[in-house]
Amino acid sequence: MAFQIDKSLPYCPGCGHHQIARSTAEAFEKLGWNEKDVILVTDIGCVGLADRYFSCHTIHGLHGRSVPLAEGIRFGSPDTEKHIVVFIGDGGATIGLQHLLEAARLNVEISVVVFNNMLYGMTGGQSSGFTPEDYKTTTEPEGSNTENYDLPELTHDSGASYSCRITTGAGEDLTETMAEAFSEPGFSLIEVIESCYSYGHKYNPDYTMEELLSDADLETGTWRNKDKEVYQPEVKEETPSLLKEIPDLEPSFQNSLNHKLSVLIGGSAGEGIQTASGVLSKAAILSDLEVAKKGEYPVTVGSGFSTAKVILSPENINFTGCHSPDVAIITSEEGLKKNREMVEGMTQGRIYMDDSLPSITPGSNVEITGESYREAAGGKGAALCAITDWLSRQHILPRDSLKRAANNSEHTKSLKKSIQSSEKLRSI
Repeated sequence: MAFQIDKSLPYCPGCGHHQIARSTAEAFEKLGWNEKDVILVTDIGCVGLADRYFSCHTIHGLHGRSVPLAEGIRFGSPDTEKHIVVFIGDGGATIGLQHLLEAARLNVEISVVVFNNMLYGMTGGQSSGFTPEDYKTTTEPEGSNTENYDLPELTHDSGASYSCRITTGAGEDLTETMAEAFSEPGFSLIEVIESCYSYGHKYNPDYTMEELLSDADLETGTWRNKDKEVYQPEVKEETPSLLKEIPDLEPSFQNSLNHKLSVLIGGSAGEGIQTASGVLSKAAILSDLEVAKKGEYPVTVGSGFSTAKVILSPENINFTGCHSPDVAIITSEEGLKKNREMVEGMTQGRIYMDDSLPSITPGSNVEITGESYREAAGGKGAALCAITDWLSRQHILPRDSLKRAANNSEHTKSLKKSIQSSEKLRSI
């Protein structure tokens, strides 16, 4: 079976990539593999140009991430009849070095072919982690002054079943070596030393392959960890659906909403904004409304702003965006700072703000209510207190729907206290 679709390959004349790609296809054929059972994962760079020239399954990964992508495929399909091979250059190998070493440590059943031309060929011939001392590149025209990685040594020491180094030089049987590596159980690495015709030859015209290996203190050969077990991920026979953990919310209350309504809730991270918007959403579902909810907060979670956008509708919600809310509830300075432009851009609707916040200037048809939500319910209860105040004034949902929605939560007691605290507002 011919694994190479086209005899021509998209590489510079004289580039060793031609030989490596052809030898890979020949090794597949030598092993008698079926093209439907081979998955070739390619990295960014010159190596990635090869994928469309192979008749097997091919996947083009992100730079330095082709190895974990291949691992994911293996874990998702532990069928050993499927053969997973990675093409990666020295750019992807150095960027994703930890991924390589982790795959070797676990001894995951994949094969990795490293096209090592000792520099970053596609991006301009810069030095890489594999550039040997005294080797000249565009960024080190006088020659590199740092030691290079010995990749097979690293993968072998990490626990790979099979690690080898070979060159594209005369007398090397690359096809035979690849066939041997591909058929090895566990993780196998084939590092192929070559020279970039566009930059390597240009800056090092008289450098022979033998001199390069000698100066880099690298040896060709094969290294095995014969007793290392092949990693077998635990496969769950049956995984329960996460949807089963979501309680059914059967409508048991009435609502007075006859049109779609978008609600913006803005406050501080760590003060229950997302929880309060969740209670509102559940209360709306319990009151026979359709709901859409989106939350936004910094990666720090406990500091900065926290914003939620909730859409309530008596009919199906086909668009979940919220360019201008009908109702805005703002309970802290962080929430106001984050949402001020949107709130002041409102031309109609209602705004409920804690009365400690600076004044704002929305459109003339916007009604602003200022209450002591933080004083009544504390920082962590202010949002839910304000939501309860809004619903009580507009009679959209009954207060009891909020209380029902607060059930079955680790914070049920404090949530109900925040709902109840809205009754204090008139006396503050």
